[in-house]
Amino acid sequence: MKEALAVDLLAPGAVPRDLRIYAIGDVHGCADRLAVLHAQIARDARDRPAAQVVLVHLGDYVDRGEDSAGVLDHLLGPPPVPGAEVVNLIGNHEVMMLDACDPRAPAGALPFWLENGGDATLASYGIAADHPAPWQVIPEEHLGLLRRCSLRWAAGDYLFVHAGLRPGIPLERQDPFDLVWIREPFLSYEGDLPQIVVHGHTPAAAPAVRPHRIGIDTGACFGGDLTCLVLEGQRLRFLTA
Repeated sequence: MKEALAVDLLAPGAVPRDLRIYAIGDVHGCADRLAVLHAQIARDARDRPAAQVVLVHLGDYVDRGEDSAGVLDHLLGPPPVPGAEVVNLIGNHEVMMLDACDPRAPAGALPFWLENGGDATLASYGIAADHPAPWQVIPEEHLGLLRRCSLRWAAGDYLFVHAGLRPGIPLERQDPFDLVWIREPFLSYEGDLPQIVVHGHTPAAAPAVRPHRIGIDTGACFGGDLTCLVLEGQRLRFLTA
């Protein structure tokens, strides 16, 4: 089990006083890693008590990894820190799964999801990839959890979304598609954004900390870490599993 960085780092922004935010990047079916990371968060919160704790999951809970069903079960359980607020954001893989599990969706929605890791999600439920109607077998409480996920959440100087923002567009006019799917021109942009964006979606070997964004998808389903960003005051640190 990996530990938090011994020394906190200066963050590009600040969160309100007495608030600590734990933000977890793309889980992608790695239920065992999520359980380890939640245990680390629980221990961290005990060792460093905070008046208010918010746990933000940045989306992409399903697909590719071996236990998407287990991840959703875990998210439906109690938070790792008693009394903490939990914010579950929607990622593009949840969008694909919900589209594929909508009997009114176009015929191509199910094959598109399967081609992008949905086959692993079905396997975690014991469902064959050629099942014609997976929505009849996947627990409704799991689909309901995904339908309740938010597009974004904000605190202090930070905005939390799955993928990013389109530069040059005011926040109130951002396309929901971009919030869950965008890569470029967001990733290469070096200017100001409405808020500092904390995001996942694009895997990298290590977190990307920039003046205008912090990326924390470190490719857990590809053998990398599952990363949690900890924000408090004007400092940041990381927990990994």
